[in-house]
Amino acid sequence: MNIVVFGAGGRAGRRAVAEARRRGHQVTAVVRDPARHGHLTDVRVVAGDVTDPAGVERVAADHQAAISAAADLSAAPDAFFTGSARALATGLPAAGVNRLLVVGLASVMPGASGKPLMDEPGYPSEYRSFCLGHAAGLEELRRHDIDWAYVAPAGDFDHEGGRSGRYRVAEHADAASRISYPDFAIALLDEIETPRHRRTAVSIRES
Repeated sequence: MNIVVFGAGGRAGRRAVAEARRRGHQVTAVVRDPARHGHLTDVRVVAGDVTDPAGVERVAADHQAAISAAADLSAAPDAFFTGSARALATGLPAAGVNRLLVVGLASVMPGASGKPLMDEPGYPSEYRSFCLGHAAGLEELRRHDIDWAYVAPAGDFDHEGGRSGRYRVAEHADAASRISYPDFAIALLDEIETPRHRRTAVSIRES
């Protein structure tokens, strides 16, 4: 399968690229500046802007699925995540790609109370604007017909953890749950190869 990964230079994106290659898929890694990502080997690395529908269409041509792990900490979160969701949901179908996985955020998922985790008592507020931006991006996805899934890692996303090969899918978030980047990448590629969640948001945590 040909898979295009937006935000391939970040922690989640790099792991998704590596897991896809491990399984024998062909990967196009989309980053803002290819010169800064010499570590992305054995894949096609291209420059791209995930908020530009025409650019998304151009780099996604001849692919069967897309993963977006893109984030831009220098941009206003609301503008970036709504803009990228809109560009992906319009540019990908124009390129003939209808399956999209978006790497999400546990804080926008329902917690034990049924409210978003970020609205539950005691949840840290220092990154609230970033969380709200993610939430706005999810709402933008829901306005489009593309076959998408919003896949949120556990509340404690431990990039230092190893590859156990095990994970659990949940409909609610838990701030204390954990998942490593390698195991999260396994969940992403399992969902690409065998879609089980369509037009919905799920959380991935240790099994």
